[in-house]
Amino acid sequence: MSLIRQIWALLLATLLLAFVGSVGVVVGATRDALQTQLQLKNSDNATALALALSQQRGDAALMELLMAAQFDTGFYRRIRFVGAGGKPGFTREADMQPLHAPQWFVSLLPIDSTVGVAQVSDGWRALGSVQVVSHTAFAHDDLWRGSVRAAAALAVVGLVAALLAHLVVGRIRRPLDRAVEQARSLVDGEFVSVPEPPVPELKRLTQAMNTMVARLKLTFEAQMAHIESLRRQAHSDPLTGLSNRAHFMEQLAVVLHREDGQAEGGLVLLRVLELAEVNRTLGRPATDRMIGAVANALQTYHQRVPGCRIGRLNGSDFALCLPVGGLAQETAQAVSQALSAVLPAFGPGIGVALGAVEMQHEREVAQVMAAADTALARAESHGPFSVELAGDVDAAPRRAAALGETAWRQRIGQALRGDGARLVAFPVVDADNQLIHLECPLRMQLEDDGPFEPAARWLPLALRGRLTADVDARALELALADAARDGQPRCVNLAPASLVDSAFAPRLRALLSAVPQVARLISLEVAEGAAVDHFPLLQELGRQLRPTGVRLGLEHAGERLGRIPRLFEAGLHYVKLDAAVVRGAGHDDQRATFVRGTITLLHGLSLQVYAEGVIDEGDAKRLWECGIDGQTGPYVSARHPAGGG
Repeated sequence: MSLIRQIWALLLATLLLAFVGSVGVVVGATRDALQTQLQLKNSDNATALALALSQQRGDAALMELLMAAQFDTGFYRRIRFVGAGGKPGFTREADMQPLHAPQWFVSLLPIDSTVGVAQVSDGWRALGSVQVVSHTAFAHDDLWRGSVRAAAALAVVGLVAALLAHLVVGRIRRPLDRAVEQARSLVDGEFVSVPEPPVPELKRLTQAMNTMVARLKLTFEAQMAHIESLRRQAHSDPLTGLSNRAHFMEQLAVVLHREDGQAEGGLVLLRVLELAEVNRTLGRPATDRMIGAVANALQTYHQRVPGCRIGRLNGSDFALCLPVGGLAQETAQAVSQALSAVLPAFGPGIGVALGAVEMQHEREVAQVMAAADTALARAESHGPFSVELAGDVDAAPRRAAALGETAWRQRIGQALRGDGARLVAFPVVDADNQLIHLECPLRMQLEDDGPFEPAARWLPLALRGRLTADVDARALELALADAARDGQPRCVNLAPASLVDSAFAPRLRALLSAVPQVARLISLEVAEGAAVDHFPLLQELGRQLRPTGVRLGLEHAGERLGRIPRLFEAGLHYVKLDAAVVRGAGHDDQRATFVRGTITLLHGLSLQVYAEGVIDEGDAKRLWECGIDGQTGPYVSARHPAGGG
């Protein structure tokens, strides 16, 4: 039994005992008073009647008439006259039941009517004695009415006392409930402080809990800083802080092959010309500052353009991956112009060359890099600050431009309303190869008898047409239907743009609440960038959907995990580490150390951690050793019965 229930039981028992005891005392005292009154009444009435009889000078007829008149008043149970020799004379008796008091009350609380006796005489001659016994029915009626009034008054007092007790218990319960919620938040990985109550004992408890939360929060922040340090060591170039070659190439591979990636993009390669000669001429410190200036010029795009990725491939080469197609040459020229105004300040003869290429989804990294290298080589041959664009090899035509935004908006709408949308499934498994859930990206058929295409082909169009909320709601409908059919848990990813729609969360809640049993099989994921840029919206989404039993996760995580404010308050159930973060962990100890530290940190927040895009056995084995809870990717799909999409 809980502490509050024990307090209530004690209070109720105390009130009940006080009520019963008070009623018992009042009723007992009233009964004793009534018995005393009856005794005095009988004695007084007997004396008065005896005096009246003595005045009849022994006339038996008159005496009998007088006693009969007294009896007929109805207040007496018995009047008897006994002669001087003990010979019975006049006797009248009658029974009367109470009019108001119930029989059980009469039986429970009997009232004795003591006989009143007085002597009757004629002068000095004793005539006998008269006995008077009054009815107790009237006393029982009075006792019943008094008891009812006393019980009612005490009940009112008890109710008032119960109300006051409720207020007092509520005052005690609120800080206790807050303490319980605080403890549950710690279990869920959330660090929540609560206000201190005025009750001294509870105030000390709250102070201790808040102190513990503050210390855990500091520990978490220190761990987050340590993880960020490990990330920089594993992924970043020490001098510039940009992604190193290995990490940038993994990022580029993910961009080209991710289901929800961009259909088009651009790649710009930049080379500092004659870096070895510049280093000999300027010296190491000045050269490092010059390299930093190049990195700062590229960082401007990373800061201003979401999804832009920058890397330092080697001492002299840099790369800039653009999330939007058609801007590679323009961006390369802008970078060239900016550096042409900055680099001459470091010394004469310093220049750069830039090669650009437009990328298409699902092209191979080697193919894209070869095209960019060719363009870069041509630019080098033309001299400092030259820019060349590679030929658009195997580039698919831009269908959005050919048809227009309105036409594509109509096609997407028709696909969502009809049978032009379907889910594919990729398994996420645990260390025992048991299914955790199925990742279910949406594919749409946008042309009659055409293929069902991945999100990379139509998501930019849906973003421009503000259709992402409709797309995500349709994906959830399909996932609920599939889960209801086969009982397998499924996961649907949500576009960051959908979170901005104020009607989106209530819309999802309505879909999930309609099938509460199936809703528990559903997981919803948002990208790491959405948690960084729209953290309050993510919190609100979790608050609205958590009662439905759905699980909430973070996908493509790792690069900006340390920038998420109050990650411990996001209400997440799991985090999926991005493929660019986990790939190569099998042979890169620094990368594996970063992954292991991230897993430890997230486990400390009671979050499960999964790995995305696992492509080989070496990475998979190393990730299990690091403590990962689940994996997905081509390697997993090939080994699991649910794989294949």
